[in-house]
Amino acid sequence: MKANSTVRERAREQGVFLWEIAQAIGKSEPTVIRMLRIELPEERKTELLRIIDQIAERRNPS
Repeated sequence: MKANSTVRERAREQGVFLWEIAQAIGKSEPTVIRMLRIELPEERKTELLRIIDQIAERRNPS
């Protein structure tokens, strides 16, 4: 199983691209890809999941 699979799966499910996550946190896409190679601390994962949800909500407001 890949590191940070919950973050990767949530992004895929929500239709959020890694470049969008990178833009939201002020990093480049390659940096985010490298960051996801190693399991992140829970606080950082939670932050990324929140960002993914925010991006998806902006795209498809309910």
